[in-house]
Amino acid sequence: MATRQHIITTSHGSLAVEESGERGMPVLLVHGNSSCRGVFRHQLQGRLAGRYRLIAFDLPGHGESSDAPDPMRSYTRPGLADASVELLEKLGVTECVVFGWSLGGHIGIDMLSRFPGMRGLMISGTPAVGFDNMAEGFRGSPHSGVAGRRDLSDADIDGFIQGIFGESAEPFLRDAVARTDGRFRQRLFAAARAGEGGDQRVAVAGSHIPLAVVNGGADRLVNLDYVDSVAYGNLWERRCHRLPGLGHASFWEAPGDFDPVLERFLQDVEGGRATTRAL
Repeated sequence: MATRQHIITTSHGSLAVEESGERGMPVLLVHGNSSCRGVFRHQLQGRLAGRYRLIAFDLPGHGESSDAPDPMRSYTRPGLADASVELLEKLGVTECVVFGWSLGGHIGIDMLSRFPGMRGLMISGTPAVGFDNMAEGFRGSPHSGVAGRRDLSDADIDGFIQGIFGESAEPFLRDAVARTDGRFRQRLFAAARAGEGGDQRVAVAGSHIPLAVVNGGADRLVNLDYVDSVAYGNLWERRCHRLPGLGHASFWEAPGDFDPVLERFLQDVEGGRATTRAL
């Protein structure tokens, strides 16, 4: 399926956007740290685009988007959430579902209080943590690794890609890591250590918006037992989902397994069946 690509000018920089599908409920796809919108290729070119308006974009400092004019403002979790909301406003989108992967899921959680039109949120590879328990959500501290380092060697990039994508990695994903503004990684984790962005455990516990939690059952980066233990205010199907044998980027690795779950969630949101708590 052909996609539409354009550049949207925002206060966080020029953002490269790719869309597929023209009718149906908009779905915003938010990628992870040092990735790009191309990671959603299977969704943009798959059957979901026949029913929904899929919108993917490169975060500031990533892919074909410009580096942020004000890194201190934009390269934080709240800054990225604000950039996402501003993009939706520029596109004329007043209601949508958000699917956020890894860092994108954290951005989606921060959007819960910023975007009144969010009808549902799906997160994958995203433990909802607070400043005081970040290590609990991950297998190893995210602060000590490549994800928060400004300058990366070729070996660093190779290891980063292997850890996330394994055998499913393609060259463009490596290029995306190399292209990412190193100030982004440095500032993102400095802000997190300083407690910017609030406690995401509180955010997901208090939100009435339907939240789907879908992870690869073999994710080597996220502590899935922790993810399952979080108190969610409105958890879709009343459980966290694990897709057997899949890793951190399950939607990329096996779209044939992931996309039907996403489509079921979208259908439940549209039909008013996704809410599991009394409002």
